[in-house]
Amino acid sequence: MKTALLSHPDTQGHVGLDGYQENPNRVMSVMTALEDSRYDFLIRESAPHANREDLLRVHPPAFVDFILETTPPEGEFVHIDYDTALSPGTADAASRAAGAVCHALDGVIDGRFKNAFCATRPPGHHTEPERAMGFCFFSNIAIAAQRARQVHNIQKIAVVDFDVHHGNGTQAALWDTEDMYFGSIHQHPHYPNTGVSLEKQGKGFVRNIPMPGGTSAADWRKEYDAVILKDVDSFKPDLILVSAGFDAHKDDPLGEFNLLDEDYHRLGAQLQTLANVHCDGRLVAALEGGYNLDALARSTCAFIDGLQSA
Repeated sequence: MKTALLSHPDTQGHVGLDGYQENPNRVMSVMTALEDSRYDFLIRESAPHANREDLLRVHPPAFVDFILETTPPEGEFVHIDYDTALSPGTADAASRAAGAVCHALDGVIDGRFKNAFCATRPPGHHTEPERAMGFCFFSNIAIAAQRARQVHNIQKIAVVDFDVHHGNGTQAALWDTEDMYFGSIHQHPHYPNTGVSLEKQGKGFVRNIPMPGGTSAADWRKEYDAVILKDVDSFKPDLILVSAGFDAHKDDPLGEFNLLDEDYHRLGAQLQTLANVHCDGRLVAALEGGYNLDALARSTCAFIDGLQSA
């Protein structure tokens, strides 16, 4: 199976305040783990900068210009909210994070890759069309979804978000897009305090599964299998996009779920199986959360192993 790994050193150039848990070590831990010889099969490609026209598929020009053109002096920050701040390297990192998913998308559409994993940061699923928040600056997966629709004429797209936090930004960006499925399973109440089950309107198909902190892995799997997997199978998408957050792991400091490494292997295998059935294997995943470095690295490897096993 042709699996691409997209990353770039610039994604480590975005830094935050002291104690900022979304930090450069996250991608470093993942990429170090993937240096193991058993991952020699990966097609390793450099994440390009995003094209402006792709960013504009989701975000208005003034927002794009603000993110790309705000470059504070070294050691200083421009604050957006209490946990989201632009540093001197943020524009390049955010541009490459969005560019990675677009490049990966093009690769799975033209057959160079069967699937792809984007080991990039900052994450994107909290960014709404006109608001950066929650460590996120561009709505990476939503941008890829709109590129798939507008450039490649991919009509039915399923977006699955298994981060411990609700993907409010992706939901907002895709809310009124027909033939678009968005499914999120997340802790609630928890940041950003959205994603209740009643949030299921719009022209597309939105499904939220809020679950309380302390949910067991078994209960999590039961809901995920019965709802999101069933939804995607019934939806019969032409493409699957994944917000791959690994902060539902039991060791993660920012969540209170109890998933284990093997659960992420299972997720990768299940999603790739659906992609094989409905999408000729076409699946693109992008890193979202995951803040225990060891658990993040192991879970990412397990997820990629799961993709390979399907």
